[in-house]
Amino acid sequence: MRKFNIRKVLDGLTAVSAVASASSAAQQQQAGNRETEIQETLQSEHFQLCKTVRHGFPYQPSALAFDPVQKILAIGTQTGALRLFGRPGVECYCQHDSGAAVIQLQFLINEGALVSALADDTLHLWNLRQKRPAILHSLKFNRERITFCHLPFQSKWLYVGTERGNIHIVNVESFTLSGYVIMWNKAIELSSKSHPGPVVHISDNPMDEGKLLIGFESGTVVLWDLKSKKADYRYTHDEAIHSVAWHHEGKQFICSHSDGTLTIWNVKSPTKPFQTITPHGKQLKDGKKPEPCKPILKVEYKTTRAGEPFIILSGGLSYDTVGRRPCLTVMHGKSTAVLEMDYSIVDFLTLCETPYPNDFQEPYAVVVLLEKDLVLIDLAQNGYPIFENPYPLTIHESPVTCCEYFADCPVDLIPALYSVGARQKRQGYSKKEWPISGGNWGVITQSYSEIIITGHADGSIKFWDASAITLQVLYKLKTAKVFEKSRNKDDRPNTDIVDEDPYAIQIISWCPESRMLCIAGVSAHVIIYRFSKQEVTTEVIPMLEVRLLYEINDVETPDSEQVPPVPTPGTGSNPQSVVPQSHPSTSSSSSDGLRDNVPCLKVKNSPLKQSPGYQIELVIQLVWVSGEPPQQITSLAINSAYGLVVFGNCNGIAMVDYLQKTVLLNLGTIELYGSNDPYRREPRSPRKTRQPSGAGLCDINEGTVVPEDRCKSPTSDVKDNSFSRSRSSSVTSIDKESREAISALHFCETFTRKADTSPSPCLWVGTTLGTVLVIVLNLPPGGEQRLLQPVIVSPSGTILRLKGAILRMAFLDTTGSLVPPAHETWREHYEDKDEKEKAKKRRPVSVSPSSSQEISENQYAVICSEKQAKVISLPSQNCIYKQNITETSFVLRGDIVSLSNSICLACFCANGHIMTFSLPSLRPLLDVYYLPLTNMRIARTFCFTDNGQALYLVSPTEIQRLTYSQETCENLQEMLGELFTLVETPEAPNRGFFKGLFGGGAQSLDREELFGESASGKASRSLAQHIPGPGGIEGVKGAASGVVGELARARLALDERGQKLGELEEKTAAMLYSADSFSKHAHEMMLKYKDKKWYQF
Repeated sequence: MRKFNIRKVLDGLTAVSAVASASSAAQQQQAGNRETEIQETLQSEHFQLCKTVRHGFPYQPSALAFDPVQKILAIGTQTGALRLFGRPGVECYCQHDSGAAVIQLQFLINEGALVSALADDTLHLWNLRQKRPAILHSLKFNRERITFCHLPFQSKWLYVGTERGNIHIVNVESFTLSGYVIMWNKAIELSSKSHPGPVVHISDNPMDEGKLLIGFESGTVVLWDLKSKKADYRYTHDEAIHSVAWHHEGKQFICSHSDGTLTIWNVKSPTKPFQTITPHGKQLKDGKKPEPCKPILKVEYKTTRAGEPFIILSGGLSYDTVGRRPCLTVMHGKSTAVLEMDYSIVDFLTLCETPYPNDFQEPYAVVVLLEKDLVLIDLAQNGYPIFENPYPLTIHESPVTCCEYFADCPVDLIPALYSVGARQKRQGYSKKEWPISGGNWGVITQSYSEIIITGHADGSIKFWDASAITLQVLYKLKTAKVFEKSRNKDDRPNTDIVDEDPYAIQIISWCPESRMLCIAGVSAHVIIYRFSKQEVTTEVIPMLEVRLLYEINDVETPDSEQVPPVPTPGTGSNPQSVVPQSHPSTSSSSSDGLRDNVPCLKVKNSPLKQSPGYQIELVIQLVWVSGEPPQQITSLAINSAYGLVVFGNCNGIAMVDYLQKTVLLNLGTIELYGSNDPYRREPRSPRKTRQPSGAGLCDINEGTVVPEDRCKSPTSDVKDNSFSRSRSSSVTSIDKESREAISALHFCETFTRKADTSPSPCLWVGTTLGTVLVIVLNLPPGGEQRLLQPVIVSPSGTILRLKGAILRMAFLDTTGSLVPPAHETWREHYEDKDEKEKAKKRRPVSVSPSSSQEISENQYAVICSEKQAKVISLPSQNCIYKQNITETSFVLRGDIVSLSNSICLACFCANGHIMTFSLPSLRPLLDVYYLPLTNMRIARTFCFTDNGQALYLVSPTEIQRLTYSQETCENLQEMLGELFTLVETPEAPNRGFFKGLFGGGAQSLDREELFGESASGKASRSLAQHIPGPGGIEGVKGAASGVVGELARARLALDERGQKLGELEEKTAAMLYSADSFSKHAHEMMLKYKDKKWYQF
């Protein structure tokens, strides 16, 4: 009869109590005094949570702007986000609090400021002179809806057009409305009885700032004289207008219309257009008008000194071009180039050499903002090639399905990945430098390298260099190329278990030291890759098929066939042969016509050329079993020192020796328990699980050791085992949901049983029901013997229990340091014979310090589940610390990570909390409400890594990085790039002697005289409401850095960090005083240096 240890029973009972982190004194005494010796250095003050950077293409873009002097690009989105791009590596993300869509952006050129107009009828002024831009002023329109804005170069007066057809004027210094208003009924013909529609365009005549061109949606264009407050000319057209653009001499302008036409007007001939063009219309022979085309949404008219002007437009294709991709048309002289785009065009801008609208524009590039891409076209080269985009905007090239984050990687890893990735680059790009080149890089304070790996829906995997808050793609691997592709839907094999994206990546397991990579895909397939710098051609792709079956044995009717506690592992095939035909049942359907023994995907049988980089070592596929499709893989682990890969799903677990290409273990989850199963399982029905009463939770039947010959590598050619029976597993969908799946796998070198005196290689297995089981690995010696002798696998009988599905496991040594899994260091696989001889003599490098430890020394297992974390002393298996992480929610991601030369457990909960706990004592160190789980994308992609870094996919196209390290938060300001740099504004174009003599050239206008309060009076208070921005001290500082920076900075000499709440009043007072004095001083400066047009924000 087994003896019960009453203390263990009590320990099991306390496992379900809600006590936070206290562990009893009795348990600590029992565990011995060794645990108390570990000095924990991490304290709460080491932790602080903040967002660092956002990478990727702005999701759902809606607006575009460019500063031609600062060379900065701004993109606004439908969710109120603002992304700013300078030179490669200088990026910035800001967010409007309202979340309303950005409808237009306008730079204050070379002033370090930007105006955004939102769909909720607010205008915001952003200060870009600080590393984290902030809003300085906002203006909310109450009675009118904003449709179009225009800010002339070097002006402080912003024209705002509305849906009612009126134009208001905003002073961007004070962000207040002028009393000067252009009413729609004054602008149009008095005899006109219909409303002209919303304002779709405003611009001043390049040669005369006193003349304002106003375009109304209905087709009316008005040239308004600002001084006389009346219309000079009215141009009417019977087609709706989408956009208007000036010729730089101010004598002509061009309009784009809803019928696909362009009309060019002479300013002084309002009766009819000077010319009408239908760029994509078919010209009819008998002089009739061409057939109407789709609307031309935007047109730009740019002149050059040396040749013909450029007319660039989006849209306007004929209606019979069904299925044609969106196009940008470039008309230059007699040539018309139609440039097809991959996605629909949101907006485009022509980049020109001069910021002055009254000079030859000299266009050199076009920025095209697409729905899911940003394209730059080189106008100066023949064929209009595109520039190679240096920003990391291709994260979403195929939707991201999973990602992993690695900090502190081996130093040679990024150069190795870059060198193989450099060969994959496309050719045919423009030879010129990327033209968006503003800003300056931040100071790099991190010395370690970081790598992000993203898995995608099309089966591709991308490796990214994420060091020092930047992101750059290193290498792309296409895993789908190993499989036969079906040309159309009818050709697809009927073995598919997913309708779309059969190659999608679900799990990535990567060993940075050995560079071994293993992926699990959605079609129940696993591929192992080895890194090589040499190109190889693989004649036959090595592959294995595994028959992983879920069966519940009928306990009530003892059959003639008694199932042993732990059946012999194996697939029922001869595992030495790696071709699928070696299975005993090669037919694709069983005797009753059910699909059987076939994988979901077909591996290519032709030779495969593999470029330098990741090359296939082995393909493993789960097969259909008696009409049951294989279940998707839920966990995966690879170990390069042992040469093993293991994976599990809701049916069971399989282990493969990828060096010998054999299946070592193939067990249903239930059979892992042997006779120790704590659950009562009903056969072939939705399973009713009952929680064990607490007896023996930490250790059930530790002495049950299965004879080793039962668990040998199946080289013994066993064909009669529990999996070759053709018994239909008719399980309901409810049963599939409630099955116990394998949720966590961890290779390590530790104590497997209580009686162990030394650590040994093993695999720890965690399940969705909170069980941890230990499997012992008996590995042959290294070198040639490793390839000849079998690996022996045997369950240890050790069973541990937690509440909730097991997520993560790790091991600590006696000092509390992390014991990483053993690994090999990378070496070239295809070396010459001498090298191979040396390699055979090498043993795999085990970095586990345990092998050299004294017998008396112990280890600690750290186990994190969805609900709680436990630290268990080994080999005694006593639970010495426990922490109930959450009662009402569940942990989505838990990682054991290093930070400040120590380690901790980091958790992200479904209720939005990010928490960290010390190790081994599991003291709570950080608990911050960060973001709620709004969709599965966040749950699927959230991951922590070492040095206080974490990331998740914040939108389908963007990665958000964050830090939970106080040190990184403090250094972040230095690491961020600067958007604004001091650049001289180019000189204004020379008017020339004759133009100066005879009047001609650009006419300036004293707008202050027209729009100032003394001339135009005050605007109606109810029309718009001024809201001061939350720019803060840093905002004032940023603005101050322009002209009177030193003076303002001296007054703002406040400590930026760690100020307590009590200092808030002083800070606010100092800020207001400083801002006020700065405002007065800057205003004086502005009046003094009126020609320089500098003004305070």
